[in-house]
Amino acid sequence: MEYNLLCCNVGRRGRLMLDFRKSLSGKGKVVGTDNWSVAPALFLADKMYVVPKIRERNYLETVLDICEREGIKAVATFIDPEVELLAAHRQVFLDRGILPLCPSEHTAHLCFDKYEMFRHLSSRGVRTVLTYRDLNGFKKGLTKGEIAFPVFIKPVTGSGSVGARRVNDMTTLEEIFKEGRYDYIIQELMTGGDCDADVYVDCISHEVVSVFAKRKIETRIGGASKTVSFKDPALFDFVKEVCAVLELSGPCDMDFFCKDGQWYLSEINPRFGGAYLHAYGAGVDFMKYILRNIDGLSNEPEIGRYDEGVLMLMYDDVVITRESELLRDYHE
Repeated sequence: MEYNLLCCNVGRRGRLMLDFRKSLSGKGKVVGTDNWSVAPALFLADKMYVVPKIRERNYLETVLDICEREGIKAVATFIDPEVELLAAHRQVFLDRGILPLCPSEHTAHLCFDKYEMFRHLSSRGVRTVLTYRDLNGFKKGLTKGEIAFPVFIKPVTGSGSVGARRVNDMTTLEEIFKEGRYDYIIQELMTGGDCDADVYVDCISHEVVSVFAKRKIETRIGGASKTVSFKDPALFDFVKEVCAVLELSGPCDMDFFCKDGQWYLSEINPRFGGAYLHAYGAGVDFMKYILRNIDGLSNEPEIGRYDEGVLMLMYDDVVITRESELLRDYHE
C-alpha cells in the first residue's frame, strides 16, 4: 500500500514538503494543494494541484476528487480556517478510508475561537490566559482588580498574530475598539517562559504520544523563527491535562506561558505548526505515527525522546521554476 498524504493550502511551507517526502522515503507521495499557482511549496511536493478557495462551494468536492485520483490515505491542512472545514467532514473522509489529521468539530471550533477556548478550559480547571470578550467585561475585571495594564489584545478568531498587540492604557484601548478593525479579545499580558510544543495525539488511542518543547528566541510573521529545545516534565504533564479535556487527533502546535512557576496554555493550532521543522530536525518524526494510525494501529508514547539544547535557526529560501511549469489558477 502507498501511504499517500494530501497537504492542503501549503503556501510557503516548502521545507515541510521536503521533510514529509524524506520521512515517507518511498512509501508514498506527498500531494500539495493551494488556491494560487505560484505558492512555492507546491513545487516541492511530489504532485501539485490548484484548487478553489476553501469558502467556495465546490472546494470539498475538489479535495475529495483529488483524494480518489491520488489514492490519498491521510489529509492535513496548513491553515487554521480549514481545520474547522475538515473537522466538520471527518466522517466523509473516514468513510473513504482517509485519515483526517484534525480534531473533532467541537474542538476545532474551540481552537479557532480563542474566547470559547478560554471558557472551556476555565470551566474544567485547566490553567489558561485570563481573557475578556469585550470592553465592558474587561472594565469590570479592572475594577475588581482581576487584571491590570498593560494588556494584550488579538482578534478572537485571528491567525498568524495579525492584529495582535500590547496596549498600555485605557485611552488607547478604547480608541482601538472604536476603530472596529478586528473583533478583539483582551488578555492578561503574560511575560514569562514563552514557549511552544509540537504535540502528536494518537488518532486511534487519542493519547498524547509525543511532545517536543522549544523556547522561542525570535518570532517573525506570527511564528517562531529561532527556537531551542528543552525538557520539562511539568510541561509534559500539563500537555496531557490540556488534551484530556479536548478531542484532538494528529499533530498540534501549542503555545504556553509560565507564571509563578506554573504553565498556562495560550492557544492551540490543531495542525502542523511552521516550527515543526525543529522537531523533525531534532529527530522527532510525526510521520511514523501517522503511518501506524493509517494502518489502524495506535502508537506507544515517546514523550521527551529528543535532546535538549538543539537550536533551530530559520532562514529564507526560494523556488526557481518556469512559467510553463505553472498550473492554471482555479476559476469556477
